[in-house]
Parts: sequence; C-alpha cells; structure tokens
Amino acid sequence: MNTATCPVARALDVVGDRWSLLIVRDAFDGVSRFGDFQASLGMARNILASRLKALVEDGVLEVQPAADGSAYQQYVLTAKGQLLFPVIVSLRQWGEGHLFRKGERRSRLVERSTGKPVARLEVSSAGGGRLVPGDVVVLDK
Repeated sequence: MNTATCPVARALDVVGDRWSLLIVRDAFDGVSRFGDFQASLGMARNILASRLKALVEDGVLEVQPAADGSAYQQYVLTAKGQLLFPVIVSLRQWGEGHLFRKGERRSRLVERSTGKPVARLEVSSAGGGRLVPGDVVVLDK
C-alpha cells in the first residue's frame, strides 16, 4: 500500500516513468496490441510486458479480446486511464513550446473534426479565472 500523502508522488508511482507515459500516449493514439506498442516505442519485450502488466494492475489499462475476433488480446484505456488525457496534452504542449527549435519538424495535436490546433491548457480557479503557481498553496490534512 502506498503511504505517500502527496497525490503527485502517488501518480508518479503509477505513470512516472518514460515508458508508462509513452504507452498511455500510444493508447490514446489508438495503439492496442503488444506488437504495435513494441513497434511504435522500440522497447524491449520484457520491459513492455512489465509496464503493460503494471498499468493493468493499476487500472489504467484493461485487457480485452482483440476487436477483430483473432486470438490476440488488446490493451484499452479504462475510464481511469482516459482521465490522463489532460496530462498527456499538457506534456505535449510543454514539449512543443520548449523543446524544439524554430522550424524543427514535430508532430501536432489537432481536433479531428476541424484540423485546428488544440487550445493551450490552463489551470483555472473554481470561478473560471486563470491560476498561476503563486495563486495556490498545498495544504496537508
């Protein structure tokens, strides 16, 4: 049982390594089979198997029979896993803004229906106003 009182520390225990977040990213992009994750990520089979198992145990992914009726299984984001979408988008937007040189080739996240870029994520107050780090404080209960 995790005894950390910090929600960030607990979240990092589940998705805090590079491979786990990249698996979740790929799952949002429609990847669902072991071999497809491996081809996309180029990671060793044993590491991929370990990360997939942990994500299933933590309720981020679930194993289902393959949608095409074959003998394979697929990994699908659970409702809990779907809630990581803003985390993936936020990391993507931060990376786009700070880790590429001007004109350097990169993937883009756009709305499927319009092809327009996704709006920048912001942290908002309960009243809808924009919050910056100095506007919040962490309380220990």
